[in-house]
Amino acid sequence: MPVHNSDVADLFNEIADLLEIKGSNQFRVRAYRNAARTVGALSQSVEDLLARNEDLTRLPGIGKDLSGKIGEIVKTGKLRLLEELKAELPPGLSDLMKIGGLGPKRILILHQKLGISDVNELRKAVSEKKIRELRGFGEKTEQAIMEEIERMKGTEKRIKIVVAEEIANSLLNYLKKSKGAKELTVAGSYRRRKETVGDLDILATAEKDSDIMDRFVGYEDTEKVVSKGTTRSTILLRTGVHVDLRVVPEASYGAALHYFTGSKAHNIAVRTLGVKKNLKINEYGVYKGDRRIAGRTEEEVFSHVGLSFIDPELREDMGEIEAAMSGQLPKLVTLNDIRGDLHVHTKLTDGRNTLEEMADAAKKKGYHYLAVTEHSKHVTVARGLKAEQLAKRIKEIDWFNKKSGILILKSIELDILEDGSLDLPDDILKELDLTVCSVHYKFNLPREKQTERIIRAMDNPYFTILAHPTGRLINERKPYEVDMERVMKAAKERGCFMELNAHPDRLDLLDTDCKMAKDMGVKVALSTDAHSTGDLDYMRFGIGQALRGWLEADDVLNTQSWGKIKKLLKKR
Repeated sequence: MPVHNSDVADLFNEIADLLEIKGSNQFRVRAYRNAARTVGALSQSVEDLLARNEDLTRLPGIGKDLSGKIGEIVKTGKLRLLEELKAELPPGLSDLMKIGGLGPKRILILHQKLGISDVNELRKAVSEKKIRELRGFGEKTEQAIMEEIERMKGTEKRIKIVVAEEIANSLLNYLKKSKGAKELTVAGSYRRRKETVGDLDILATAEKDSDIMDRFVGYEDTEKVVSKGTTRSTILLRTGVHVDLRVVPEASYGAALHYFTGSKAHNIAVRTLGVKKNLKINEYGVYKGDRRIAGRTEEEVFSHVGLSFIDPELREDMGEIEAAMSGQLPKLVTLNDIRGDLHVHTKLTDGRNTLEEMADAAKKKGYHYLAVTEHSKHVTVARGLKAEQLAKRIKEIDWFNKKSGILILKSIELDILEDGSLDLPDDILKELDLTVCSVHYKFNLPREKQTERIIRAMDNPYFTILAHPTGRLINERKPYEVDMERVMKAAKERGCFMELNAHPDRLDLLDTDCKMAKDMGVKVALSTDAHSTGDLDYMRFGIGQALRGWLEADDVLNTQSWGKIKKLLKKR
């Protein structure tokens, strides 16, 4: 069976979870988490790299020991160290790390005091009100745990877009080798670039003698063949993802692509327009009576109901139909519009590459500038910088810029403290080009207090960008409570900007909040939060989210030249 990068990352993260619960050395725990992040960010499969005898120790954070463990996973599908840890601790404890409010120390207490070994046992203990009896927990904590367990129910069946992309690309590359295969596209929420994906829907055209269906159900990652037919088959992958393959005639390909891409509401809206023109629209084509008059391309489908082509990411029935009818569809931002990244980290704090390596990678992408945003001192786990350390960094960047082919912007990822003050004094912040300001703790403040905290921080004249504005981690941590409209109004009034964090674990701003920022005239910084050179590639996920939020190039801060950005900052 193929071993995906996400498989390796999941095993390393599970090891890190169990080591942390055991109370192991934090540097060892961090090494596995960093390795998981490095492997998960790779654009190439580690399986392919090893097949070509590539040296994995060249990857950031991957030494000889971890390289050997990756080889063991690829070769055997498992890892001896993990099996040993599971013999010491129940493997279900790792799942408890996904529950907000439960850190490793609390999980160990739950295991030792109540014998809790997995989520089901935790749910039972909560329902029996046993958690509140433990020292350091209480009734509020017990209630919060139950809310997190319920939240997890709705997210377990959906995978992050980065994982879906890896699975989809592997399958497409496999199916392209089928005899007589022609067009191949993954439709559904994947094509709309939603942050999570349930099932994968693949549409294909093929010659009559094609073996594509036989090849599909024979895919080596298949756990179960759910059904097999001549035009449609379904398989269940060992990852738990269902995949449908539909082979359609070329004359129907555009109609099928439209039907299986748009949300249900979007498709109903388009079909309703068709009814008004005495047309029937379905996955087979556009029909006038019994005669098919269009359907070979999506453009044909849209044009027959009086619409211009609507980008897949917009097909949610959120105003795109009306915009297409009136010629007001946005000219959406593209990856080529991005001139720089405004949120990256280096080895000085918790990154895995040097300043020089990050700058070189950004240059290769054609970027004009790169903001190096190390953590500030409050984030002790990331070795955040104190004022004197930041002053030294500023001098290093000034020296580096004299010889570099890319402008390195002096910046910091600055913690917003509970009272709304910033983590470093103004006399050092004024030496920076910009700041990226974040909420990293006290996520459970009431909505009003969290909102006031952020707005109070924006009052500081050196506040530039609000980073990952809802604090969510997809499928792991829910957004904190905040009045986003008030925050954006405050940003507009104070000349601040909102970040769209492109990391696929975050994709924060939400798509609806991106649209709100656009409508209110608040520019969005589209940044990766990169902790390695490979993470810079996450920009593509941010672009997908930006498209869903209707953002055009002028709505995005870092499509502008540094000269134009400086003028915007001077207004601040």
